[in-house]
Amino acid sequence: MGRSTTTTKDAQALIHSLRTAYAATPTNLKIIDLYIVFAVVTAIIQVGYMAIVGSFPFNSFLSGVLSSVGTAVLAVCLRIQVNKENKEFKDIGQERAFADFVLCNLVLHLVIMNFLG
Repeated sequence: MGRSTTTTKDAQALIHSLRTAYAATPTNLKIIDLYIVFAVVTAIIQVGYMAIVGSFPFNSFLSGVLSSVGTAVLAVCLRIQVNKENKEFKDIGQERAFADFVLCNLVLHLVIMNFLG
């Protein structure tokens, strides 16, 4: 019984420390995080739909999931580049990072549209 209360207190302390650390995150990073969550949830919904209904036009299912996952990956890259605490990308401005994100998304979705046929 004592072990579970210690685990519960540790979990609550971890959640509290994560919440306070995330409160200091800039708003533009929180917006990107929300976009990443949206893209991942969209991919999960598509996989769930495929599991329930079936994947008759398999290339359509694959295109939708790859579009969602690819967009999420590109958004993670954008978040890494825009984060001011990251010293590796300090030479890249926010406008350049966003332009790279838009261009890569354009290429990704052109390839996906081509895959659809």
